[in-house]
Parts: sequence; structure tokens; C-alpha cells
Amino acid sequence: MNILRLCIWFALLVIIFVPLEKLFARRTQKIFRKEFANDLVYYFLNSILPSLLLIVPLSVIAWGVHQFLPEGVYNWGATLSVRMRLLLAIVIGDFGGYWGHRWLHEIPFLWGFHSIHHSAKEIDWLVNTRAHPIDMVFNRFCGLSLIYLLGLAQPTGEKADIVPLLYVVIGTIWSFFIHANIRWRFGWLERLISTPAFHHWHHTNDEPRYVNKNYAAIFPWIDQLFGTLYLPRNRWPKIYGTNTFVAEDLVRQLLEPLKSGVSHKKGN
Repeated sequence: MNILRLCIWFALLVIIFVPLEKLFARRTQKIFRKEFANDLVYYFLNSILPSLLLIVPLSVIAWGVHQFLPEGVYNWGATLSVRMRLLLAIVIGDFGGYWGHRWLHEIPFLWGFHSIHHSAKEIDWLVNTRAHPIDMVFNRFCGLSLIYLLGLAQPTGEKADIVPLLYVVIGTIWSFFIHANIRWRFGWLERLISTPAFHHWHHTNDEPRYVNKNYAAIFPWIDQLFGTLYLPRNRWPKIYGTNTFVAEDLVRQLLEPLKSGVSHKKGN
């Protein structure tokens, strides 16, 4: 059933993004580009495995919230509507995700995993799924852990809370959009919410001064707050990718970061 569900979602994503990328393409490139097959495997792998790997650490955090945090912190979240908790979760989660993403770039061991995502030399909606599962788990954990710690997630013994689930779904759908090969620009709105132009600059390999920018998934003002925003009005990156060596073979991409560890050299 999970595979069927993922196939249906994939068909919907194709129906939405393939026509958009054909009609409003930022760069002319093939749908079935060189690494399309690898990214398709990543789509299925990362739609299942990270959620399974997060069950234990998030359960520990949920237990710790009840055991060690003041009861008022948890009860504060319970007084809010689902809509308000979701809104706050998206903001707080993006703040945590910003730092998780930044650490993936700044800590050499973590960069060994994250460099796989940056190895794409052609950017489109499906590149969103190109990531080592450890990369996905770490970044998602950084956002979700804050949501649990601040009582914005309200799991009980009888049922799971819908807010963390909606946070992940909304973030995932938006990530497909900001990776898309679409030339749209949105004026002043680009300073408030992430767009393809904002995130494409995160994938640039034009010059060293342009890399390691735009870490936030949804809110560019978080990057502005911490001095990592780069978003020129009328320019797009010319070159994508990374100087770090990343194997083309999918199995090697999954195994080499685990073997190389701290010795994996960071290229940008």
C-alpha cells in the first residue's frame, strides 16, 4: 500500500511539474536527464526510510518532554488550535531546519552525506529527493525536535498528533516547488517565502562567495537574520553542483559517506 501511495503521489507530481517546467523553464534540459533514474530511486527510498528511522528519537523526545519539561510548557501547546500550532510549527521547524541544514554544510562529516544532494548539475523538481537518508533524517530531526520540545506536537497514548505530519507534508511539497526548473520571480514576496530563485542560489557553484547561502526551506528572512541570504533580483546561477567528489553509482553514494566519515573532504 505504501508503494502504491507513493506511485500515485509521483504521478501527481509529474502531472504538476513536468508541464510547468516545459512551459516556464529556467534552463532547457531533458525530462529524463542523466541522473533521473537515481533520483527516482531516492524518491521511494526517502519517502519511507527516514520516517522509520525517526520513530525512536522522536519518541524519546516526546517522552522526555513529559518527564523533564515544566508541565506548563506542554499544556501551553494544548491550549492552541490545530491551525495555530501548525503555523507555529512551520516557523519553529524552519528555524531548526535552517541550523540543521547549515550544519550539514559546515561540519565535514555531515557534508559527506549532504554533498550527494548538491552533486546535481541540472536542477529540477525531482532533485528534491536526491539525498542520503542520513541527511534527510538529520535535517528533519532538527526541525521536528523543536516542535516537540516546545509542546507544539501533542502526541497521546491513543493517537498521533496531526501537526508534525502536516509540517512534514507541507515542507516536502514546498521543497519540490523550490527545486523546480521554473523561471518565475515574485518580487518582494521572495524576501518572505522561499522560491525557486532563492533555492537555486543555494545550489550554485558559480563562485565561492555565492555558495553556502539560503539554508532555510520556507522563510528567507531566517537567512537574512543570520547573514546567509543571497538573492539578486535579475540573476540566476550559471553553474550548479559541487567541487566535492560524489560517485555516480547509487550504491557508492549511499555507502561512501558511511565509510569515509570525517575524512570526506568538503569541496564547497
